[in-house]
Amino acid sequence: MSRNWLLHVAVFPLLLGGVACTQSPEAKVGTLELRANGEDFIRQGFTSKDGWQIEFDHAYTNIQDVVAYQTSPPFNPDADVEITAQTNTVLADAANVDLAEGDATAAPIFVKQVETPAGRYNALSWKLVSEGEPSLVLIGTATRDGEIIPFEIAMNPSLEFFCGDFIGDERKGILDPEGTADVEATFHFDHLFGDIDIPADEVLNRGALGFDPFAALAQDGVVNVTPEDLEARLTKVEKLQLADIYKGLGHVGEGHCRAEEI
Repeated sequence: MSRNWLLHVAVFPLLLGGVACTQSPEAKVGTLELRANGEDFIRQGFTSKDGWQIEFDHAYTNIQDVVAYQTSPPFNPDADVEITAQTNTVLADAANVDLAEGDATAAPIFVKQVETPAGRYNALSWKLVSEGEPSLVLIGTATRDGEIIPFEIAMNPSLEFFCGDFIGDERKGILDPEGTADVEATFHFDHLFGDIDIPADEVLNRGALGFDPFAALAQDGVVNVTPEDLEARLTKVEKLQLADIYKGLGHVGEGHCRAEEI
């Protein structure tokens, strides 16, 4: 499987001095940054619900059509409504991002910045899709009871996420004139593998696959699977479970997103 994962970003046709947006040219502007975050689960590793210590060398994601919005009233991703924005700004057309880049204390990955009208950007949308390469590839090692399994798991979710306001220790997306602010596409990989540090009957752990189903696909002590392998070798129940997990990957910090299949 080819590995052309160099970061590249191409923006839509640019308006208003470099940004596709809806406000007038007279609006005061600042710099809005897009960051992608796999959280400490990716940077520092964690133990899955079934006891595998998982460490990541790379976590490649292919995100596209990233748009930030100023909405009033605030967009609610749990409601079946569209994002209604007073201002929207295209942050990136396409970007291949390695969420595991940097050390255990690295900041969320910088993707792109644009000049855009100031204001509060309290909604975000993006697509996780494939264009010639899998949309998600996880590379690392899993260890349990002395057994070490290197893995390369390629997956191909094709989804669009519609997210509300960022929820976290600090507010994001509040852009002052001539200032700098950031918005964040966050990925929660504990939804895939579960987390031994929370009770087994928690909703997250009940829905997670854990690592055992992937370990069962190992050949000669190595897991190296494509999306086609997962389709052919996972059970029907596991494939349905994985489809639901994909929809829960996208967040804005701890803020929720609505996921729609593309």
